[in-house]
Amino acid sequence: MTIRLYDTSARQIRDFVPLTQGCVSIYLCGATVQAAPHIGHVRSGLNFDIMRRWFTYRGYDVTFIRNVTDIDDKIIRKAAEQNRPWWSIGYENERAFNDAYSGLGCLPPSYEPRATGHITEMVEMMRGLIERGHAYEADGNIYFDVRSLPGYLALSNQDLDDLRQPSGEGETGKRDPRDFAMWKAAKPGEPSWETPWGRGRPGWHLECSAMAHKYLGSEFDIHGGGIDLIFPHHENEIAQARGIGDTFARYWVHNAWVTMSGEKMSKSLGNSVLVSEMVTRWRPIVLRYYLGTPHYRSTIEYSEESLAEAEAAFGRIEGFVQRVTELAGGAVEPAAEVPPAFAEAMDDDLGVPQALAVVHTTVRQGNSALAADDKEAAVARLAEVRAMLGVLGLDPLDARWAGGGESGEDLHGVVDSLVRLVLDQREAARGRKDWATADAIRDRLTESGLAIEDGPQGPRWSLGSR
Repeated sequence: MTIRLYDTSARQIRDFVPLTQGCVSIYLCGATVQAAPHIGHVRSGLNFDIMRRWFTYRGYDVTFIRNVTDIDDKIIRKAAEQNRPWWSIGYENERAFNDAYSGLGCLPPSYEPRATGHITEMVEMMRGLIERGHAYEADGNIYFDVRSLPGYLALSNQDLDDLRQPSGEGETGKRDPRDFAMWKAAKPGEPSWETPWGRGRPGWHLECSAMAHKYLGSEFDIHGGGIDLIFPHHENEIAQARGIGDTFARYWVHNAWVTMSGEKMSKSLGNSVLVSEMVTRWRPIVLRYYLGTPHYRSTIEYSEESLAEAEAAFGRIEGFVQRVTELAGGAVEPAAEVPPAFAEAMDDDLGVPQALAVVHTTVRQGNSALAADDKEAAVARLAEVRAMLGVLGLDPLDARWAGGGESGEDLHGVVDSLVRLVLDQREAARGRKDWATADAIRDRLTESGLAIEDGPQGPRWSLGSR
């Protein structure tokens, strides 16, 4: 068994060889909390949640770090526009991101550090870089000297002479316009922290280098994030880490965008679709299926039609799970192992689309067993399906989706009892050939967001689209 991943730095798929046998360490660039999350934001969280689940299935002890950028230019601008404290903007949106991650079935990270909680580590890193000749102070700002580090831009494969480094307001005193800011001098009315070079605040790149070092050490396995972070963010993270002597990440894994009309989904472009809005129209498990099942390196072009197709596809899986569960008279435990073809697909750069094809094939085999009245085969296929869905975070019988949770509340059972009463009335109407009443009951249930399916064992219900 060898897991293989596409490594952006190598520009090819590589065998994964862990730094420590049996363990895997992952750092994922998390939310910059200037606004509520749209579905493009949470796609990264979903992709790396599936990666984490697969490593865990394969027997690895996973340490998963997902940071929170709670101070940066965008948050400060939002605070000024809304006349609110910068920290209240950050905290409100951090909670919205966590609600979105949890609502779509992402496991909580091992640690979730905030940038503002690691100023000491950032100051220590800057001091070390200045001492080594990789950084300098100018007008209260601290800049990284990009020409001081051989190999700078290797990740993004750019030419230094052609580089155009993004710069922010107030970045004065640079020796070279291509140098980037690690620390920004304090401005009136903006948050700041004391340092040996005066008061100021951290730059975005410095935050992640310091937090990755703090929680994963000088070398770790995988650094992840969206493809838009390759430059400047990840390139500059590498420069800072290598500058103080860290080996840093051994593999770089990047997920593609969610686009709308061919453009990256973005708040600034006004084409974003908020998670909080989407979950009022689509079940969270369907949204997870839609965002999590394309290959992580492929672009998702958002459309209502494609979401409806995802809902129908997942509905076929869910219907099979429900039918066999009813036939078995109770829960069927997941199989101890996933089918070999599923494992082969997941080992090959997290090939979720190919793995999902195995799920659908197994569902079709299970439905054939049901049609042939082969209960034993149907139950065996359900056990395999549940094992595969568990890896993808899509098992509808999992307590997260079935209505259970930490509170122990299970509203699904309550709703089921109430709907069964109505369905019994519909069956009674059909028994006396009162088709108008039977159809009216079905229509009312459909209007309420329930899908009714008549089968050999009687009517079944499921949640439809809202």
